[in-house]
Amino acid sequence: MNNAIAITHDGGIYVLDGDTLEVHHDVPLDGFNRVNPAGDSRHIAVSTEDGFEFLDATSGEMTDIAFPGEAPGHVVIHGGKTVLYTDGSGTTNIFDSSQLENGQPDPEVYTAAAPHHGVSVVLDDGTLVTTLGTKEGRPGAVALDAKRNEIARNENCEGVHGEAVAKGEVLALGCRDGALLFKDNKWVKVPGGAAYAALATQAGSDESTVILSDYKIDPDAEREFPQQFALVDTVAEKITVVPMPNRASYSFRSLGRGAHGEGLILGTDGKLHIVDPDTAQITQSWPIVGPWKEPMKWQEARPSLFARGHNAYITDPATRTVYRVNSETGQILAQATLDDTPNEISGVTAPGH
Repeated sequence: MNNAIAITHDGGIYVLDGDTLEVHHDVPLDGFNRVNPAGDSRHIAVSTEDGFEFLDATSGEMTDIAFPGEAPGHVVIHGGKTVLYTDGSGTTNIFDSSQLENGQPDPEVYTAAAPHHGVSVVLDDGTLVTTLGTKEGRPGAVALDAKRNEIARNENCEGVHGEAVAKGEVLALGCRDGALLFKDNKWVKVPGGAAYAALATQAGSDESTVILSDYKIDPDAEREFPQQFALVDTVAEKITVVPMPNRASYSFRSLGRGAHGEGLILGTDGKLHIVDPDTAQITQSWPIVGPWKEPMKWQEARPSLFARGHNAYITDPATRTVYRVNSETGQILAQATLDDTPNEISGVTAPGH
């Protein structure tokens, strides 16, 4: 099954057929677990209380592949590389995604000067971009060449969080007052338009030079429910802020990109909103689930989106339902009801991706 979808629930992970949404496996796994694409068409990266572990979606079994460590964080897939960042140690593990087929990969390991909630990305030419910070703060990022010599650093991105790569190999990182771009081996700061204009969760596409990002404006909020999003134009080096329709909000599990680079946002109005990144217009709004509100605790279940090709996979915890939607037409192609409440959703990398 090289199109598998993985959905976490209390006590395990469902593995579904990516076409029919039939549940092929229910993999038992205790604790709060997170799922991400691992970089190939067979495996799912699972963040557990022990570190990064890997699920074989074909057999429905957890493998022996593991990268132990406290507080496993971001998993970034780009250019045939899988990059794992462990917050508790500041360790980055880098390996060719294809190595997963042969068991435990032999990674390149890079360790930050101090542990922090960070992220690392490896670009096509071997450049490693990784965040700077400590447990007290995160001021920016540094780029290292293929031999791991420093190319450039920028410490003007307070609260650096989240990443995405746009067409043309431009990397965007979120800051509390805008975005930080790495392009042409240099850093470019893009102002967010206000003293506090925080970007964090982002979604990029090889088909678009524009990054889709969340956009928060209240520095004092315990949990802000944003009613606008940002489009970061990596060519014009400009941020456009777009209001959500009808005062809808969204969560960090709401953003994705379609097959042609269009932005996808699952709103609290229950609709899948389609965004033209070039015109900054919402071109369609497909009703999928009922209205919902983001919970205060980020670990709690809420409707979530995983986008792959023309498919938008959407969960509805209220009804324990998962949908496969054609993001171009809004047609619900398949749906299934699960035995337990779905939480996070992800999937294997599509063949040929």
